[in-house]
Amino acid sequence: MIIIPAIDLLGGMCVRLRKGEYGTASKVAEDPAETLLGFAEAGAEYIHLVDLDGAKAGAPVNDGIIRNLIKLSPVPVEIGGGIRTYESAKDYLDAGAGRIILGSVALTSPELVKRLAAEYGGRIAVGIDARNGIVKTSGWLEDSNARFDILASEMEKAGVRCVIYTDIERDGMLSGVDLKGLAKLKEVLSPDTKITASGGVCGIGDIRALKELGIYGAITGKAVYSGALDLREAIAVTKE
Repeated sequence: MIIIPAIDLLGGMCVRLRKGEYGTASKVAEDPAETLLGFAEAGAEYIHLVDLDGAKAGAPVNDGIIRNLIKLSPVPVEIGGGIRTYESAKDYLDAGAGRIILGSVALTSPELVKRLAAEYGGRIAVGIDARNGIVKTSGWLEDSNARFDILASEMEKAGVRCVIYTDIERDGMLSGVDLKGLAKLKEVLSPDTKITASGGVCGIGDIRALKELGIYGAITGKAVYSGALDLREAIAVTKE
């Protein structure tokens, strides 16, 4: 299991949201580059970068900053937010991103996901963000009729081998991870598909529970920025 600290960009600044609501954005760090290097120095093996403006706009917005962070980072980074065309996905991958995260297009353009998965394999992840089990899209602003577990199964059939599951109600709330939802994903997906938990991490107990469940990765933002989770300690627990 790996710990994946998150940097969410809004207007070029490092922010955190509560339940994905843009009006709740609060600045959590002065400089994205310093933040990323601090995470890497603490032992993070992967960094999670999200273009919140891009997620809302439907196309990359903070891509200049993100490209600089990719070049700067001593560890792989995964990029999400507004990647909805083959070209934008390829651009980030060509720029050196370890993985790109496809969200809304999993519902609107499943053939695009299939094409990218066929070409880039494990460098393609699908982000499934749900509230009460129902997937939301477009920066969590629009509802769909899709259940999170069914969509995950469909994406696996399309060739995706990395799924990032976010329980929106828990995101940024320090309320604990959705172990029930993650266990459901473990039931419907093959052991070869990596499941990353996002949303709700509130302390070292969550990390231990995710490790016990056999989850590949845990994305953490608010818990690290607030001091509720010590990143070095969390990484050490995954190595036990």
